[in-house]
Formats: sequence, structure tokens, C-alpha cells
Amino acid sequence: MIRPRLARGLRTHLVLAFLLVSALSAVTAAAITFRQGRTAIVERAQADVLQELRAHLGSRAPDLPADPTVPDLRTLAVQLDRAAGPRGWRTALSYRGGPLISAGAQAPPLPAPLRARAVAATTALAQRFHHERTPWLAVALPVVAGNRADDGPPLVVYASFSLASQQQDVDTLAAAARAGALPVALAAVIPALLAARRLLRPVRRLRTAAERMAAGVLDTRVSVTGDDELADLARTFNTMAATLEADAAALRAMEARARRFAADVSHELRTPLAAMSAVTEVLDADAASGRLAPLTAEALTLVSDETRKLTRLVEDLIEVSRFDAGAAVLHLDEVDLGELVAKTLALRHWPGRVRADVPEGLRARLDPRRVDVILANLVGNALRHGGPAVSVLVRARAADDTGQIVITVSDDGPGIPADLLPHVFDRFTKGDAARARTEGSGLGLAIAAENARLHGGALTAANAPDGGAIFTLVLPGATD
Repeated sequence: MIRPRLARGLRTHLVLAFLLVSALSAVTAAAITFRQGRTAIVERAQADVLQELRAHLGSRAPDLPADPTVPDLRTLAVQLDRAAGPRGWRTALSYRGGPLISAGAQAPPLPAPLRARAVAATTALAQRFHHERTPWLAVALPVVAGNRADDGPPLVVYASFSLASQQQDVDTLAAAARAGALPVALAAVIPALLAARRLLRPVRRLRTAAERMAAGVLDTRVSVTGDDELADLARTFNTMAATLEADAAALRAMEARARRFAADVSHELRTPLAAMSAVTEVLDADAASGRLAPLTAEALTLVSDETRKLTRLVEDLIEVSRFDAGAAVLHLDEVDLGELVAKTLALRHWPGRVRADVPEGLRARLDPRRVDVILANLVGNALRHGGPAVSVLVRARAADDTGQIVITVSDDGPGIPADLLPHVFDRFTKGDAARARTEGSGLGLAIAAENARLHGGALTAANAPDGGAIFTLVLPGATD
């Protein structure tokens, strides 16, 4: 699940980020180029018009009278319009803030703000505007009448011309900018993929190493190249892996020593406890016969009970040590489950206290001794901590054709506390932790769960909706 997510996630994000930056860079460069090109085109057209207009005025203004009349101004406007050539400008003149005088009956289009500023202007002015949805440029060129600065208000020559051809150049420039940005963005895919591949290569190595460590290969290390952040991460990973390997080795050694200690102590206690059990049986008989004083008989009974508890604890510890060492083996045999359950209850004198429901003729291939241990622990636990109504229900799962045996042990007691339920199969877990001493060792359910796993089955615990605990043992091996 990590590989597809990495392919869809981090690589895609890197490529998209690279493409986004490339696209933004291309668009920004195209926009700046377009803006500068458009400004250059318009400014060049404006400069050319002013230069030509000044040249024509320079050759014709000296012939203008000191106090020109309207016909004089119209004649100058006609001359200027004829001199426009391909520019195609249309001119109008205003003398001393008077009305516009043009060559034709209608004055050229002029923006009002330009006229307002040109009245007091001493230098050329220009303003772009739109007329009939077409961009135009209007210029205002002040001219001193008679070439004398003290002759009063200047003569202002206005010229307007269409920027349609320049607009076509601007549109062509914009189309070129857009056409150039797209290939740049598409061409960025290849370096983006190469960059993402190079960047993700150490990440993949770290992922593979983490997967190996998760699988238990603690001697996994990654190669470190370079001095960037990923190299620092690889070094940190190697340091962490070395620390984990050392800690795991130390824990395994401590666990092995603890297991050996428990097994050795249990085996060493087994022989003296066997002798003590034999002696306590004799003393129990003497105490029961009444030949001993009451206080002595009570003391002997207490010693006998504690010796039996200690013997059971040692036997349980020895069994646990077999599971830990992997020395526990199954001795499979085909048995009748009804007979097996009946023998288990009879050996513990439970037939009158436990209700058994087992189909006749139900057989399975299993280890009868280990299943007997499982049933004894489950039923004994139900009798100690549950109510008096304990039942054992055995069924075969034939409907789903799995050949499994399901054994359910239930009671009508208060159930398992919610905080204890997740740990009920842990070692040395007791049903009543508040009591200093209990009859059980806290290993019975743990041994039962280990025996179930040894069979390839499972043992689970739950609380019934109407009260009471339910233990469910699932074992393979149902036979016809």
C-alpha cells in the first residue's frame, strides 16, 4: 500500500509544483515581454508622430502670421493633414484657447482631459483613448505664434490618429507570448520527472529499509551520499536502526535469561514439591482420621492446600517455559468430543455443576490432553468468577465447509470488567486484582490461549448482552 501512495502522492506533488513554477515563470515572462513590447510599440508611434509633426510645423509655422485668422489656421490644418501620409492623422488647431479649427467640417476626436491640460502646457502632451472601439492616440503640441515667447498664449496643434495597425502588432505579440508559454510549460515535464526521480530515490531506499526493519531485519542500513537534508535523514535512520538493534539484542538476551531462570527454578522445585505433596497426602489422611489435635489438623490442612497451589504454579510455569522455548508439541488423535468433555468434567467432579451440550458422534483430530487443559481452565475460571449456571456448548461449523469445532463456555455471572477484557489472556492476569491471594495462578487462561494457537485455532473472550462471560474456542479438525 505504500508504493502506490508514494507514486500518486509525493512524486505527483513534486512534478505539479515544478510545472506550476515553470508555468508561472513562463506566464510572468510572457506578460512582462508583452507589456514592454506594447509600451515600446505605442511609444515609438507617439515619438514618430511628434517628430514628423514638429518637422512639418517647423517648415510651415514661420509663414503663419503673428495673429493668425481662422482661414490661416484652417490652411495650416489642411497642409498638416496632407502631410500625414501613411500616419493618417487628423489635425485641429486652437489659438489662444479658442475653438478647434480643422481642415474639414468636423474636428478630429480628442479626449477632453488632453484639451484641458494643453491650454497651459509648454511641452508636447499625448493621451491614448478609444474611439468607436478602436484605440487612438492624440497629441497636443504647443507652438509659440511668430516664434516669440512674449506674444501671449501659444498656438496648440492637436493631432489624432488610429492605433489599429499598432494594435495588430500588439495582438501578434500577445499571441506569440501565449504560444511560447505553453511549450515552455510542457517542456518542463521532463526535467520535473527527472528531478522528482532523483529526489525520491533516497526516499524509496528509506522506505524499503523501514519495511525491512518492520519485518524484523534490524541490521538494515541505508547508504548515505551527499550532505543535504536527505543525507542527514539517512544518517539519522542508520543511527536509529543501530540503537534499535542493540536494544532488541539486549532485550532478547534478558528475556532468554528470564525464561531460563523460570524454567530452571520450576524444574528444581518440581522434585521437592513432589515429595512434599506425597507427605501432605499422608498428613491429610491423619488429619481426616481425627487422630491429631484440631489446631495441628488445621495447620496441616493449610500446608497441604498451599503445597498443592505451589505445585500447580510450578506445573504452569514449566508449561509456559515449553511454549516460550518452542518445545510444546501436539500429539494428535481422533477423539469423540462428547467423551472428552465428559471426562474433563468428571475428573474435576463438575458434572453436577456444569451443563454440557455436545452433539453425538462429533469427532475431531486434536491433542486430547491440551484440549482437556483448555476446557479445565475455562470451566474452572467460570465456576470461580461467574455464576452457578455454567454451560459448555460444542458445535461443528459445517455450513461454511471449514471443518472447524466451536466450543463455547459461558456463565451467568457479572462478566469480565471492561478494563480487564483486553488483557484477560495475559500472563498473571487475575479476575480480582484487589484480592491479595486467589486460588488461581493467573496463568491458566494464558496457557489455554497458547494451546489453542498450537492447534492452529483461537480463543476469544467477550461479555454476553444479558450478563455473564463467554469464552469461545475455535479449533480445526472436525471429521465425519
